[in-house]
Amino acid sequence: MWAYALRRILIAIPTLIAVYTLVFLFVRVAPGDPAVAALGDYASQEAVEALREDMGLNDPLWLQYIRSLMGYFRGDLGRSLINRLPVARQVATALPYTIELTFAGILLGALIGIPTGILTALKRNRLPDYIGRTLSLLGLSVPAFYLGILLMIAFAIKLRWFPVMGGGDLSDLHDNLSHLALPALTLGIIMTSYVTRMTRSSVLNVLREDYVRTARAKGLPERLVVYSHALRNALIPIVSVLGVYSVVLIGDSVMTEVVFSRPGLGKLMVSAMMQRDYIALQSLILIYAVFVVFINLITDLSYGLIDPRVRYD
Repeated sequence: MWAYALRRILIAIPTLIAVYTLVFLFVRVAPGDPAVAALGDYASQEAVEALREDMGLNDPLWLQYIRSLMGYFRGDLGRSLINRLPVARQVATALPYTIELTFAGILLGALIGIPTGILTALKRNRLPDYIGRTLSLLGLSVPAFYLGILLMIAFAIKLRWFPVMGGGDLSDLHDNLSHLALPALTLGIIMTSYVTRMTRSSVLNVLREDYVRTARAKGLPERLVVYSHALRNALIPIVSVLGVYSVVLIGDSVMTEVVFSRPGLGKLMVSAMMQRDYIALQSLILIYAVFVVFINLITDLSYGLIDPRVRYD
């Protein structure tokens, strides 16, 4: 397994370089000038040119590319073109908020979606199944930012159960969880919808297998048949969906952080985009790409833990 993980990591390096190259080119062909964004529309041409020179934007494109790439290999994410602060310092401040939000959304999706999917499979074409399928379809149909606004209006503004905006104090557990609740619920509802539908489909397929009928014929309790025989063999498609839609969830977390004004990577990236901060933007997108590679690796490695027949040769 470890040799397989090492191979996957080595293969991921050219992928990340390709992502960096595309992002580097795309952000520089986009309209707008970081120097103008920093100084304002009424700045003199001399001031703009002086700032461009200080930012290194007048250097040849290939030199900017090599300089930035070598910095990444040294662990240097560069300095923001707007506030001249190290991007790594800003990322270190924002990263915990994004990680806890994404993890909470995935955890809620798994804890609610898998039992709900099993229930709808066992109650197929009955009332619980109809309710579960309808709610999961609604969850798939509502964009994350719109769902977040609805939850904010209902539970933060009307009922005042949770704070409206902010990320809370990471050192204060109660404050942190109260600010995390609504954003995590937003992503958790979406993840629950995906997991519920896949769990239902996978469990229904397994329940038709001969070994399940044999287990029931032996007189095993239904709980043992479902959880020890059916669910274990249905887990690989479920884990695959968790991995795939965890990547989708990372994308949804950007807009969720903006809606709830959480000081995470999503808000940082939108701010860098609006200010034409090339260095910060390409570094943040590269970090999201690392997240995707990491989630895919964890998903692949989990297959061997679920099914001993899976080999990493």
